[in-house]
Amino acid sequence: MSGPTGILLLDKPQGPTSHDLVGRTRRTLATRKVGHAGTLDPMATGLMILGVGSSTRLLTYLVGLDKEYTATIRLGQSTTTDDAEGEVVTEHDASGVTDAAIAAEVATLTGEIAQVPSTFSAIKVDGRRAYDRARAGEVVELKPRTVTVSAFEVIASRSSGTLLDLDVRVAVSSGTYVRALARDLGAALGVAGHLTALRRTRIGPFDISDAADPEGDLATALIPPAEIAGGLFPTATMDAEAALALAQGKRIPVAVTDAPTVAAIGPDGRLIGLISVRDGVSRVLTNFPNSEEPA
Repeated sequence: MSGPTGILLLDKPQGPTSHDLVGRTRRTLATRKVGHAGTLDPMATGLMILGVGSSTRLLTYLVGLDKEYTATIRLGQSTTTDDAEGEVVTEHDASGVTDAAIAAEVATLTGEIAQVPSTFSAIKVDGRRAYDRARAGEVVELKPRTVTVSAFEVIASRSSGTLLDLDVRVAVSSGTYVRALARDLGAALGVAGHLTALRRTRIGPFDISDAADPEGDLATALIPPAEIAGGLFPTATMDAEAALALAQGKRIPVAVTDAPTVAAIGPDGRLIGLISVRDGVSRVLTNFPNSEEPA
């Protein structure tokens, strides 16, 4: 009997690692074939996308989607990790920082910017994760990368002695570190900064409001891959003969507008595969085994 397949939108709680969530899902659904489309730090909460069974093949197409977060930035302190899990290394008086100064520096961190990732990140340096090198006491120097911050909005602020907390909403391209935004905002204001809370609320078209509780009934929370692919790409409905030909990797005429990625849907509503269409002819990018059905 085939195992379950589908995409899970989960609301990760604070504390467990992303790997913990994957392991819990494997045990709950009794399958080893579970992957994710991007991790969250243990202190972070919010939307994670997991693939189960043959639907793990869709994850490649979800990894690079833009993301949205709510977060709290603390001005007046820097930490070793640029977030609340690290040790405080510098302290400054942020009580005199004005709203106008914050708005001006937020504006400079909006749009296409060059960002140096946090030292405690999963980026590999000569084959090893940056955070592993940093924890071993090595000096880690990461190169800046171009990212896009399409929205950076201060929602509220609270002062406590010399510290100033900013609640913010950010929308960013994949690969952007919100911890680095907190660090760079504090540095630009001359008072240092780090992240104390982070919640991912959106990945591409997928919203946290549609996410399931990781402790809930995951079998019923599985979303059929056809539904996910249909929300990301144009679709082409195939009859039984065309569906079989695509499953065999053959190129066939397709009556849809040429596109780099098209979701091929079978007569039973299943996702047969992802194809590219050029000059009205298909080329298979990824097939999905027809022996698995959503649980």
